[in-house]
Amino acid sequence: MTQSNHYPNQQRGGRYQSQRQPAEKVQADVALGQRFPLTIKRLGINGEGIGYYKHVITFVKGALPEEVVVAEVTAVHPRYLEAKIRTLRKPSPDRVDPRDAYAGEVGGFELEHLDYPAQLKFKQDLIRQALEKYRPTGYQHYDVRPTIGMTNPYEYRNKAQFQVRMIDGHVAAGLYKENSHDLVDLPTCSVQMPVTMEVMRQVVQWLEELHVPIYDEEHNSGIVKTVVVRAAAATGEVQLVFITHTPKFPKKHQLLMKIAEKLPMVVSVMQNVNVEKTSLIWGDQTTLLAGKPTITEELDGLAFDLSARAFFQLNPEQTKKLYRLAREALDLAPNETLIDAYSGVGTIGLSLADVAKEVRGMDTIPAAVMDANENAKRNGITNAKYEVGEAETLLPQWLATGFDPDAMIVDPPRTGLDDVLINAILQNAPEKLVYISCNPSTLAQDLRELTRGYQVDYIQSIDMFPQTARCEAVVRFTKRH
Repeated sequence: MTQSNHYPNQQRGGRYQSQRQPAEKVQADVALGQRFPLTIKRLGINGEGIGYYKHVITFVKGALPEEVVVAEVTAVHPRYLEAKIRTLRKPSPDRVDPRDAYAGEVGGFELEHLDYPAQLKFKQDLIRQALEKYRPTGYQHYDVRPTIGMTNPYEYRNKAQFQVRMIDGHVAAGLYKENSHDLVDLPTCSVQMPVTMEVMRQVVQWLEELHVPIYDEEHNSGIVKTVVVRAAAATGEVQLVFITHTPKFPKKHQLLMKIAEKLPMVVSVMQNVNVEKTSLIWGDQTTLLAGKPTITEELDGLAFDLSARAFFQLNPEQTKKLYRLAREALDLAPNETLIDAYSGVGTIGLSLADVAKEVRGMDTIPAAVMDANENAKRNGITNAKYEVGEAETLLPQWLATGFDPDAMIVDPPRTGLDDVLINAILQNAPEKLVYISCNPSTLAQDLRELTRGYQVDYIQSIDMFPQTARCEAVVRFTKRH
């Protein structure tokens, strides 16, 4: 499950750290700004090139396998170096010109300079690297299938969540440079659905024309912090959310009149208030300014009403493929019961309800659970229900009441499965288990435990986020008897 709707890079450290532990320590004579030739061996989990300087692992942003570069050290750590390309001596045959000029500045475009077929091979290799690091039972024999890609690996993101600030006297909307709060204005964005950028840029223009106060992070003042645009691919409906620093919203009525007149696809306008000076985007209070509180998306013949904060996959085209893969992997029979863990608004479980006897799901976000139950009603599905709570808490409770699931599908966040949930799965051991992963590292760690009760039939990777280093996969298990 992709919980963040930003353009995230995989984090360094914790469960994400898979390549920062070489045996050698960096020598004290390596200095910032030092330059040296380096041959790039492979890509790391964040899409950076990896080479070795005097046996010390060195991560070079923007470098590709088989390239020879002159690297310039940008950071010295106890066990690894970070560097940038000073000179590209020998380019990779897979290097291409990125469509976005700022691809090297902000996250979400880190592989745009890599030819798409090579991106797909890299994502398959990411899974293999994780398996080799964590070595779950039988990993050498896993069927790791080639990554399923897109015909057009651009214009796929249905949601733009851009920070809004003043730059040189003009309203700018975009993303922060990596590891900073320096905003990069994004007048174009090749991975976004065109309608999301059309609405975003028009709204930014009106904010400037109407002199709406824009948030100033340094002084913690101003009004508009963030603009969020989400589009429904099937219906064409668009939702616009203004995240503001205060409940006050000067020039709100003039802005709403312009939206109604010039942007008829926008059927929902919301205001979310976040008064805190925090890295969190959303506040607790969301109100309807115009139109209706949700937009409607369709998937596999089902309609889903999406509220402002409801989780929904960001790539509608690949989501259809992802759920077909999950359906095939589960291979449910009509009399079988299913648990949908980390259910979001119920998209996976409801898409399987037509073949299951009963579907039970859970999520920690109350609004998502409410949406899931409403979506069940809307689609006339009577054999599915969703509850608020953590999977690791609710599953043991359900089992204690005598509920005996035949199948289970888990779609956890990037941190992977909770240990309590893993133990509950192993103790109950439903006959069928499918794991949808958005992080190969935590998947491989979870497989070390899950393979005590299951064997891995195959791992099918699918590219949900072209031009990034992100990789998703569907894992099918067979219960050990």
